[in-house]
Amino acid sequence: MLMGEYNHIIDAKGRLIVPAKFRDELGESFIVTRGLGSCLSIYPMADWEKMMEKVSSLPVTDKKGRDFKRYIVSGATECELDKMGRILLPQPLRSFAGLTKEVVLVGQIDFIEIWDKEKWNRVQQEFEDPDALDEVWEGLGI
Repeated sequence: MLMGEYNHIIDAKGRLIVPAKFRDELGESFIVTRGLGSCLSIYPMADWEKMMEKVSSLPVTDKKGRDFKRYIVSGATECELDKMGRILLPQPLRSFAGLTKEVVLVGQIDFIEIWDKEKWNRVQQEFEDPDALDEVWEGLGI
């Protein structure tokens, strides 16, 4: 399970160290693509394939479905860890998410989000009021 929050640095060549706790879950190769909310998402290959089965079932006549497919698939790139546990994040993806140097990797159970640290801090501020999440908790029956 991919969980936790880790602060890391993107080096001058666009490489990012993937936390050791995530590496085993990701396997030898995995997908990095645009995420929702101005971040990047990393998917283990098996989870990416499951998602692509669902995405490919969207009707071509559904504009929102076509747009979603273009958004997720056109930005996707297959990555592998180097010997030091790093991945190279392509410049277009770094630009999309506003990633420059300081980033936060956030486990989301079956995928990982990569956020610019300042953006992540703003996202976190939105959740400072736990009562704001009551409806979600209720919907889950928790």
